[in-house]
Order: sequence, then C-alpha cells, then structure tokens
Amino acid sequence: MGFFNSLKNLLMPESVDTASERLLQWLGIDTDKPKALAETTYFTCLKVLSETMGKMPLKLYQEDESGGRVRAPTADILLYRPNSVMTPSTFWSTMEANCQHYGNAYAWIQRDYKGGLQKGEIKKTAYWIMKSDCVTVYMDDVGVFGDRGKLYYKFTNPQNGETAVFRQEDVLHIKNWLSWDGVMGISVRDILKSTIDGAGYSQRYLEKLYESGLTASSVLQYTGDLDEKLRSQLQKQYNDLLTGAKNVGKVVALPLGMKLEPLTYTLADAQYMELKKYSALQIAAAFGVKPNQINDYEKSSYSNSESQQLSFLVDTMMYRLNQYEQEINYKCLTDKQRMDGLVYKFNEKVLLRANMETQMQSITSAVQNGIYTPNEGRHLLDLPSKDGGDVLIVNGNYVPLTHVGAAYNIGKEGEDDT
Repeated sequence: MGFFNSLKNLLMPESVDTASERLLQWLGIDTDKPKALAETTYFTCLKVLSETMGKMPLKLYQEDESGGRVRAPTADILLYRPNSVMTPSTFWSTMEANCQHYGNAYAWIQRDYKGGLQKGEIKKTAYWIMKSDCVTVYMDDVGVFGDRGKLYYKFTNPQNGETAVFRQEDVLHIKNWLSWDGVMGISVRDILKSTIDGAGYSQRYLEKLYESGLTASSVLQYTGDLDEKLRSQLQKQYNDLLTGAKNVGKVVALPLGMKLEPLTYTLADAQYMELKKYSALQIAAAFGVKPNQINDYEKSSYSNSESQQLSFLVDTMMYRLNQYEQEINYKCLTDKQRMDGLVYKFNEKVLLRANMETQMQSITSAVQNGIYTPNEGRHLLDLPSKDGGDVLIVNGNYVPLTHVGAAYNIGKEGEDDT
C-alpha cells in the first residue's frame, strides 16, 4: 500500500551481515545460533510469567456511592470468552508470552459499528490475538489519515499474506517494561542476547557430549606420514569406534606404532556448572523471576520460598497487572462506563492462597474485626451465603478512640468522684 510510505515505521527490521556468516562457515566455524526458546531457563521464565497471567481471573467492578467496589452485573465477553476459540486463561497467557518474547503483544478488538442494544451503541464481539512478529506499527506523524500522531497497526496474515490495518483504539497493545520511546517495548531476548545465546551454546555442547557417550576428545599418535585422504579416513574410523552411546565400554584395538591419549579437559576444569548456574540466575533476574521459580533451592527454605512468591507478586507482577488494567480500562470501556464507575481489575489474590489453617485464621480475623461480613468470608471458601450473614460484626467491648476511658469518668467534670 502506497500510503505506508508516508508513515513512520516504529518496528525496524534487524539487519544481518550475510558476508560475515559465509566467511565463518568457510572457516569451519558453526554459525547456527541456538533458539532462545530451546534454552531451559529462558523457557522456564516465559512459562512462569505466562502462567501467572493466566491464573488471575479478570473481574469487572463498579464503584458504589461509598467508594467501595462491587461486582458489576454484566456478562462481558472479555471475562468469560474473549473469542470463539480461547478461554480467558489461554488468552492472557498467550498475550504475556508474546509480550515477553517479542517485547510487544497485540489483540484486535472486534467491534460491531452497525449499532447495538441502543441507537449508536458500539458492541464488542471478540478479541483476537495478533502474533507479534506479524504486526508492524506505524505512527501517522504527517496526518495521512487526518489525526496526526495516531498509531496504526498493520497485520500480515502468515497463512495467505493478506494485510489489514487497525486504528490504535481497536488494538490492545501491551508492551514490555523497557521502552525507549514509550510506544514500542524491547524484549529481554534482545537485551540479553549474548547471555541467552551463551546459555544456548552451553546446552548444545552438553547435548553433543551426551551424543558422543560422554567420551572425551582424544589425540591419536602414529609413526610415519599420511596424506590428507588417508589421515581423514583414519580419523573417521576411530571417531566411529570411540564415540556414541553404543560404543561406551568397548575395547578398541590399535595397530603397532599408534597411541591413543584422551584429552584431560573436563567440565569441572571449565567450571561448567558454576557458569551455567550464574547465567541462569542472570536471565531469571532480568525477567523478574525468583530463583526458587527456576528450581534453584540452594539458598531457599519453605518459608523463604513463600516470601519469594510474595516478592515476585509485588516486584514483578504488580507492574504488569497495572499496565494491563490501564490499557484494558481505556480501550475496552466507553467514557460513559468509566463515568459510571466501571473498572476492570485482575484478582491477584489467587496467587496468595495459603494453606487451610492460615487461610481460616485470616478470614476469621477479618470477620471478627468488621472487615468482611460472614457471608463474604464464606464466599472466599466457595461456600453459600446464610441468612443474617450480610451484617458486619465486631467485639462489643470495642469503643471509639474518642470514648476511651469514658466508663471511669462517673462524676461530672471538675467534681470529686468520691
């Protein structure tokens, strides 16, 4: 489309120096870079963050006159079925996976502009996730579409190559925490490229070591001189005899005048495990994932793991939730709905579910101190309401601060109590 030439492309393609790659391949150097998803720690961090978003249900609340919030009596599609093929859990976990891996996540808000229940009403019909590497973001900084400074999202269907353009009001755009312009996010994969690639090479080296039957490299000494062809044949013959799981423990015969000496370079000498663990902790820290969540319990205990989970919610997920809620409330609610006090909010309390004893103590304390009504406490345990359970109760001995000690002032002020 010609009009895209007048727009500013915010998603710059990554350049590749193919000449350098050809040179390295000619020199015999492996230039195949490991995929980030194949690295265990990277995949685990994506899994933790994506599943955490999928665990928390999205709720729609309405503020009452007293400033409190109650569940809004509406069957909103975003709460129960964002589209015909996804549950809310799948929808939000997929959004977070795209955001963390690519730096940005996009979902098209399908609307019915022909009218709704009332004249002129716009009805939302579905939310469709657009794979992040299929979306190009443009800023209309010259007013091609009339409104200067607006964003437009071009989606290219990877199946048939068809394209579609959406306005910024019709796209949920969730970005990663790091952004230099406030518009496009940058993924951890791009920030820690060398660290993640190094961890991938480490994993590949270990795989090749297993494939060779954990056999160390060896030096074959022989007397005399062999041309290049015979030397290659000899090298191939002993590679086949010495490597592979099927040859572990076998005896290899050497002709007279030849000597086989294994190299003494080991994983321990290279501090392989120490470096691998250090890289894993670096990657996890960049994602905001705690060590116990990547199965590193070296300095963790049961109570320490619980505090790490709370720290993960406060230090990592609270920012993510705040960003999601702000984008959803702005683009999925009308001005009138916001004026009426409607607000979307994720229920992060599901991440803090404790054991039954601790949970009962917390609920009981809240009910006895007038924070929850008995029925609200029962609802937290998935129990039905009971008659008379919607009244706040407190200890009858409690008095306001202004009346503390009033029971001891029997006489009038200034008179002797005796």
